[in-house]
Amino acid sequence: MGTLAGKTALVTGGSRGIGRATAERLGREGAVVAVHYGRNAGAAEEAVGAIRAAGGTAFAVHAELGQDGDVETLWAEFDRQVLEHCDRAGLDILVNNAGITPRGHIEETTPAVFDEVFAVNVRAPFFLVQQGLKRLRNGGRIINASSGATRIALTDIIAYGMTKGAIDTFTRTLAKAMGDRGITVNSVAPGIIDTDLNASWLKGNEAAEQSAAQLSALGRVGRPEDVADVIAFLASDDARWVTGQVIDATGGSQL
Repeated sequence: MGTLAGKTALVTGGSRGIGRATAERLGREGAVVAVHYGRNAGAAEEAVGAIRAAGGTAFAVHAELGQDGDVETLWAEFDRQVLEHCDRAGLDILVNNAGITPRGHIEETTPAVFDEVFAVNVRAPFFLVQQGLKRLRNGGRIINASSGATRIALTDIIAYGMTKGAIDTFTRTLAKAMGDRGITVNSVAPGIIDTDLNASWLKGNEAAEQSAAQLSALGRVGRPEDVADVIAFLASDDARWVTGQVIDATGGSQL
């Protein structure tokens, strides 16, 4: 019996990178995991398959965030499938992990890019929570993906960093609003993580990898599991007295 046995979790962006590592970790802890994906159905099915192969229970949920009707689509898919895999409806753990990271300095950021990154990274989590509150059981967990970019000024992802600052404010305020239901709300802020999101500039580039590793006090690039383990802690009962916090998971980058 894992620490999350009897719980149901939804991980947005759960088919790849940190999201997949999180979905697999929550599955190993006994949660039934809804793996959300936007475009890559094959990756989502691989994640679901990995959870099932390890003895867990999971199913895929599709919705392209940032589009009109995205939240309604996601929750409709979740509601339709959850009773096929659980003995009750509803949710215990919501991990708002899905996001996009358009690169560009302020001079290069167009209104269209700005609107898209806020739609995916801020609007979608806000309304996922809003519409999810009637599904989320008392004593539940909301865990939002933040970023080390809220602490470290990275001028080439300025719009992205702004979205994560908004998420941290959302987290603190929501934690206070949800306190009377015993629901904890926290953010986890990763640094540079070895995922396909960073593959275009990190993979196969020894100089870039060494430079990224040197940013961390621990001298290496982060792995998806490094962040997933922090999320799993926040999802567990061990974190029952932690709420409204931004947990830095950058490996001590630029201390």
